[in-house]
Amino acid sequence: MPTGLDVTATPAETLTVSARDGDARGYAAGSVFAWKGIPYAAAGAARRFRSAVAPSAWLGERDCRDFGPIAPQAKTVQVPMEPGSVADEDCLSLNVWAPRPDGTPRPVMVWIHGGAYCVGSSSQSVYDGRRLAELGDVVVVTVNYRTGVLGFLDLSTFSTDEHPFETNIGLRDMIAAFEWVRDCIAAFGGDPDNVTAFGESSGAGSITTLMTSPRAEGLFHKAIVQSAPATSVYGAERAATVARRFLEIVGVNEDEAGRLCELPIEKLTAAGDVLLDEVTTSVPGTLSMAPVVDGDLVPRYPVAAFQKGFAHRIPLIIGTNKDEASIFRLTRSPIMPVTADTVNQMFTAIAADHPKLPAIRVAEIISAYPDWSKTSGALAVSRDAAFRMPCLWIADAHSKHSPTWVYRFDHATPMLWAARVGAGHATELPYVFGNFGTLNHDPTFWLGGRKAALEVSGRVQRRWLAFAQHGVPAALDASKHWAPYREDTRATLLIDKTDTLASDPDRELRAAWGDKVMGFK
Repeated sequence: MPTGLDVTATPAETLTVSARDGDARGYAAGSVFAWKGIPYAAAGAARRFRSAVAPSAWLGERDCRDFGPIAPQAKTVQVPMEPGSVADEDCLSLNVWAPRPDGTPRPVMVWIHGGAYCVGSSSQSVYDGRRLAELGDVVVVTVNYRTGVLGFLDLSTFSTDEHPFETNIGLRDMIAAFEWVRDCIAAFGGDPDNVTAFGESSGAGSITTLMTSPRAEGLFHKAIVQSAPATSVYGAERAATVARRFLEIVGVNEDEAGRLCELPIEKLTAAGDVLLDEVTTSVPGTLSMAPVVDGDLVPRYPVAAFQKGFAHRIPLIIGTNKDEASIFRLTRSPIMPVTADTVNQMFTAIAADHPKLPAIRVAEIISAYPDWSKTSGALAVSRDAAFRMPCLWIADAHSKHSPTWVYRFDHATPMLWAARVGAGHATELPYVFGNFGTLNHDPTFWLGGRKAALEVSGRVQRRWLAFAQHGVPAALDASKHWAPYREDTRATLLIDKTDTLASDPDRELRAAWGDKVMGFK
């Protein structure tokens, strides 16, 4: 199927693009066009636990009005999905928002959604790319990938010639999506040589992991990493232990692991829910399913790879939110430890993973949190272990050879402060996409604050878009200059009603943790 910039629009609200696998009909969305549910690879039950293959070409025009199916996923971690969303194993589609192609290549921004590696979808309304595409004259792409049991359960220990189990399936899906962007985005007016990967939470952790994967080199040229749990990448031994427990839960013997390819997907995801609860309860601070150091796609622990200079040398924006852990307390999510007891269990388990770790190290860290035995202190320790310190470890390492900018998102509306959420995990998402009010009965502005939030959102969007366009997050609107991060200054942009550039704002906590990575193996 030929590709190119030939486009037709009949009637005016539709636009048909000739892409690699067939003609795709998009629909007007404001002043741009949206193509939803475009297959970038094929998975389905036939490729369960294996890399996807190229999608089949289609004849005639493919109607791209609606999102594709979401990935089968956990039910114990709830995220808001669009009404009528349907889960299906054949879920590898992406969505494109773009101005009408006019022969001028535009920057491309590819979004990887979060969800603890076990939930989430590109169709979540907060990720609608219309406003970013309109404001920045860019092409926005959002991606579905396999999550949870299908995407991040490492069954490779039980792989056979008859039933091969591959590693890091979700990451392999993302690589296939970036390859589609490389090969196809020019037909939608995008520049395949100017691609920015951006994502949040496990989506951001996927990006930091891909930044250390040889297979992903050259597929994106800049990265924006929002609240990445970058140390939540585990070794093969831990992954094998989790996989054996999964087989026990689902009722399949190890020598019959191939039967997993035949079981109903509902049985697998239900077992994944049990596994998620068990792992997070028995070892607070760990995820049941996450990327694995397999010596192939992921050759090294990502943060260690950054520190050794093995990460791709591309411009990077990286940061966290001031109150990351608060939302996990509010939702009673088991994913993060939020009490003194569970924080203590987390450090005990980390110490067991690092037999040579001096006991004084843990004592020094805990001493930096005088109120760690209270909820507020436990939340701070959990925040820094999961998000803040991995961010700073990566920034310190990456800034030695590549342009790096660090932020801390501090803004919250009066209602979020009143609810003791503050600038909690994921609360920056509406500011990035400009999409407020995407939750049912959204309480964000119940106590006001809309005007300030829209102003903050505008600044964030303009910085992200300038970075996508030029590789420098300089908003041309008299905003505070955002100096690059270097080890000698550690300049950090504090994003709030008024942006502030601070030098090493978390100096005492950073010094207490040190520069040696503390994480699970």
